[in-house]
Amino acid sequence: MTRVLSAAVVAALSYWPDYVPVPRQRVDISVLPPFFDGLLGELPWWNPAWRVVEVRHAWPCFTAVGSTRVVEVSVPGQVGGASPLPFSARVRFEGDRLVRFQAKVGDVVIGPAAAGAGEPEPDPFGVVIGKLIDARGLPDREVALRAGISRATVRALRRGWAPDPVIVARLAAALEVTPADLLAIAGLEGVAR
Repeated sequence: MTRVLSAAVVAALSYWPDYVPVPRQRVDISVLPPFFDGLLGELPWWNPAWRVVEVRHAWPCFTAVGSTRVVEVSVPGQVGGASPLPFSARVRFEGDRLVRFQAKVGDVVIGPAAAGAGEPEPDPFGVVIGKLIDARGLPDREVALRAGISRATVRALRRGWAPDPVIVARLAAALEVTPADLLAIAGLEGVAR
């Protein structure tokens, strides 16, 4: 999702009056509903009659300053028609470039697909396990040996294969992470192993 954001949208997403103690000039956040309507309208199944009817000031989730500033914010509001539903948008941007967009309407998370049409979405555990393995500087072969699983299984998990509680517990031991923590990250806490 590469898109250049207008200066007004960047200003509205960067305006955090509840979090920045220094008084700043007031920013017009009324540019955000049409911005979000445009992003949601690009989804083929989105009902175009639904509109973002209210937004409140963004609040920062994280910021990182490197060669360019990366910011992720959450913007609460409402969406709908006659009976509005709670709405929350999560936006990550770098400078004036949109990096990631995800919305939540009621209890439903909405965002662009990571996989192509007809392919299952990768499990988010793959990103986490990949980062844990990479942070320890271990090759997949070594992780597989330590966990007593195949290297193909490690590669499949990295690509987004849904984890099994037994494999997650073995990976926890191999990566020296508590099994309860890794099972919680995988969304498998309380599942029998």
